[in-house]
Amino acid sequence: MERFLIVCAGGAAGSGSRYLVGLWAGKQFGSHFPFGTLIVNLVGCFLIALVMQLAVGIEGFPENLRLGLTAGFMGGLTTYSSFNYETTKLFITDGAAGTAALNIGVTTLGCFVMGLAGIALARALT
Repeated sequence: MERFLIVCAGGAAGSGSRYLVGLWAGKQFGSHFPFGTLIVNLVGCFLIALVMQLAVGIEGFPENLRLGLTAGFMGGLTTYSSFNYETTKLFITDGAAGTAALNIGVTTLGCFVMGLAGIALARALT
């Protein structure tokens, strides 16, 4: 039960952070592209790779901390369901196939690169 509550608390913090990033991105960049979702997906991919690599590289890394940060916070922060909906909306509702394709490409490649960066940073730190 303790681990469940840790994941729930992390998820709430991640979801709240996602909401705030979405508001900020909308004000900064406008609503013509889902920048908030892109930002949280990139950051989430970096952070989950960083934490998982640190958990492997640091002896005695607390399991509850790893769970709270990965399944909890990053699970609440990253938004692939939002990514799918927004991309589908761009394609079908808005008729913006090029923008939808751009979102798929930038998100997929960007998240992969950010995951590699998270692992590289964790390895440099350990």
